[in-house]
Amino acid sequence: MNERVLVVVDDGFELATIVPALRLHELDIIGEARSESVALNLMRRLQPDVVLLDMHIAGISAIKIAINLRKTNPLVGLVILESCSDVRFLGDNLNDIPVGTTIILKRSATDILVLCNAITDSKVAANKGLEVSWINGNVSIHEKALQILSVHLTDGQVQTLRLVADGFTNAQIGRVRYTSEKAVEQIISRVAQEFNIQPDRNRNMRVQLVNEYYRWIGAPHH
Repeated sequence: MNERVLVVVDDGFELATIVPALRLHELDIIGEARSESVALNLMRRLQPDVVLLDMHIAGISAIKIAINLRKTNPLVGLVILESCSDVRFLGDNLNDIPVGTTIILKRSATDILVLCNAITDSKVAANKGLEVSWINGNVSIHEKALQILSVHLTDGQVQTLRLVADGFTNAQIGRVRYTSEKAVEQIISRVAQEFNIQPDRNRNMRVQLVNEYYRWIGAPHH
């Protein structure tokens, strides 16, 4: 029997593309949602076997929504589409991802059959409490570089980079992270070194860091 699937995607065009493609492969799409509140309501009302999530376009974390969905149904299968291979860059924690979740890297796994198979297998993974699995497909050079870079960045450095990208000053970052401005300055300098950003009087380091951050997470930035 085909799994009953709830699709939660906040981009209208992507939602209109994914759902028909899944139905062509005989998956039973029982509901569609573009917000967490609608998704939770449909979850309680329709009781799907699997939820497919892609909720980062509007700055909403799919992983945090997945956690709330599991509170409603601890055995629901979860498949999450991610734009970045290191979810810390998106404000999430690897340890928070619910067990049995399958995460598909969007840029490197474009075959619809990969998505269909992940959805089919996710219910079993949830019931057995399997470890979180990643489907990277043919990982691009860009993603390989990000994975190598991520190994060298601490959680504190990633958080600081995200705050810089959000426009926080060193003083504001210090208050958020309960540290001194000097310590924040040193962290930013270290992150810049990891990104191979060299001191340049003609270019603002923070602007370069923000541009690098958006490039690495695959977000449009002008």
